[in-house]
Amino acid sequence: MKVVFKDDHFAFELVRNLGFMYYGGSDLGEIVATGSKIKEGDFENWFDEWDKRARRTLSRADDSFSRGHLVSAREAYLRASTYFRMAEFYLHGNPDDPRIISESRASQKAYNKAADLTGPTWERVEIPYDNTTLPGYFYKVDNSGEPRPTIIFHGGFDSSLEELFYYGGAPANRRGFNCLTFDGPGQGAPMREQKLPFRYDWEKVVTPAVDYALSRSDVDGSNLVLIGMSLGGYLAARAAAFEHRFRACVFFDGVYDFHESLHKLLPADAIAAFEAGDSDRCQEIVEAAMPHSTPLRWAVTQGTWSLDVKTVADLLEITKAYTIKDVIKQIRSPCLVLEATGDIFFVGQPQRVFDELTAPKKFVAFTEEDGAENHCQSGALAFKDQVVFDWIDETLKS
Repeated sequence: MKVVFKDDHFAFELVRNLGFMYYGGSDLGEIVATGSKIKEGDFENWFDEWDKRARRTLSRADDSFSRGHLVSAREAYLRASTYFRMAEFYLHGNPDDPRIISESRASQKAYNKAADLTGPTWERVEIPYDNTTLPGYFYKVDNSGEPRPTIIFHGGFDSSLEELFYYGGAPANRRGFNCLTFDGPGQGAPMREQKLPFRYDWEKVVTPAVDYALSRSDVDGSNLVLIGMSLGGYLAARAAAFEHRFRACVFFDGVYDFHESLHKLLPADAIAAFEAGDSDRCQEIVEAAMPHSTPLRWAVTQGTWSLDVKTVADLLEITKAYTIKDVIKQIRSPCLVLEATGDIFFVGQPQRVFDELTAPKKFVAFTEEDGAENHCQSGALAFKDQVVFDWIDETLKS
């Protein structure tokens, strides 16, 4: 599905954030009006227009707040947070760009204001991790303190904490589940503020989140569910192979081998140069191709930034560890594997995950017929959530 843009990646990012309108994180008119002003594939123009939209929306939120219109203020703060995050999205080609921090903080600040206006059911938390903490939100159905089944939800290659409510927290709360969301290394504030890059052994990230959840009296520790989104489909599967306190796991979408996905994205002659040991030639080929492919340019700049490497060859080398090949049979929990048939990032990988799982499993493919073919079913959250949470409910009751 494409809206406004013809460019594959710009179109995907617009639909991704447009989909948040279902839970109040964006609005159709604001998204389309802003996107229509942006030149295809122009990262700086993308920043300029979304930054303007974010500040315009933030100003309206502040105005409503100052006049005591708290519902209007909360709703506008949520949308402003989304638009600041959109503005920052394509800036990572220069890791020293000060706008990475300023826009990220603006997004966090607006979201935090919305959270404060929501009340005690949106709780900011810090999860102890490796001599520091990871930022998170604990979304509660109510403030009764009743122990409830709890979703532990994390994102993937480019996610930030503030968007995870729309993918996980909102549908969970509507159905009677608590939801703990967090940013790990390579994501959100841990990458931007603490300079913590991705790590392949994600069980070292998820296990502290489980420990934190189990420390809470309002969590039913016998009914924990892990959900990983996008590259988080790999990260969650890796974690589930070692962390066995989950009753169920959802990989949306399934990711078997991150390194392999880069092979399909990069030019074939660049891969050949890498495999021949010619790192300089590999770099030259990719840099020559990047201006002609937004997905390639974004994947390389995002990858080198979030994994803290300098070159394309370094990126290819470090991602060799990001595979579940040798651990997938260690997963014990029932698993739901999702596939988006129009995915431009992990083509064919969900089926491979499903085929090699030995735990109880279910596979669901989302298609163009339902407007759900985009990566992670972006733009079709209602249908995705129906499928995911119906399966979770049935699995926990079985």
